[in-house]
Amino acid sequence: MKKLDESILNKVIKPRPQESFKGTFGKVLLVGGNHQFGGAIIMATAASVYSGTGLVTVATDPINTTALHSQLPEAMVIDFNNHQELAEMVAKVNTVVIGPGLGEEEESKAVLDHVFAHTNDKQTVVIDGSAITLMARDHIANPQGHIIFTPHQMEWQRLSGIKIADEAEDVNRAARDQLNAMVVLKKHHTEIYTANDNYQLPIGSAAQATGGMGDTLAGMIGGFTAQFRDNITQAALAATYAHSAIADQIAENQYVVLPHQISQALPAFMKKVSIMGHDHTIGFHS
Repeated sequence: MKKLDESILNKVIKPRPQESFKGTFGKVLLVGGNHQFGGAIIMATAASVYSGTGLVTVATDPINTTALHSQLPEAMVIDFNNHQELAEMVAKVNTVVIGPGLGEEEESKAVLDHVFAHTNDKQTVVIDGSAITLMARDHIANPQGHIIFTPHQMEWQRLSGIKIADEAEDVNRAARDQLNAMVVLKKHHTEIYTANDNYQLPIGSAAQATGGMGDTLAGMIGGFTAQFRDNITQAALAATYAHSAIADQIAENQYVVLPHQISQALPAFMKKVSIMGHDHTIGFHS
């Protein structure tokens, strides 16, 4: 298994061209946040906004609208129960992130089914959290698009059928091949299975073991894949590395890292990477 290192950041994060506009940097739709789990979609949205996505829209339960607007005025919000509006928005974006706080109710499944029915093969679809559980529970096939699953180990057990104790590289690889999707398996030293390679993330710590960390990663992957569209796999790898690299920096002075702190640190972190250019010798943990 290859070790993912900081060189992936320089391959992906480049200085922004001066002749550009918001559409240059992609469009993301995040779908989730039922009546109970609004915080999850807010954290995922923050990660997409702070990563530099040109336009961010959230499809969520209307109960979350005020909180979203107050915390993230940059994001647009629609009602995920309005299926016509949801379908129209799915068609307009580069990346769909679905799952953070979506829940497992009938309403949740109806939203999932509707989104999956309207993606296309040019889009990236990041599937996280309860969306993975719904797919496993109801045997739902992958939608069209470049699929990226971001499960924790129990969600991976549900999706792949591999018990946590048996989650070895070879069996995980075989499950990935059957799913025909990129898999970011969240654990201590996260493992990433792409179409051609297996990677291990050698950074990260127990300071990240707090609610919302995975939602933030999903939002970052959404933002990176929409913004850096030349190589979707590398964009997702860079987002995963940056997520833990920032957390490690914060953990030098804190017992626990809060997910929103990673999002807030993203613009400065990405600026530092962009001005480093080809110099891979400058560490991020100093």
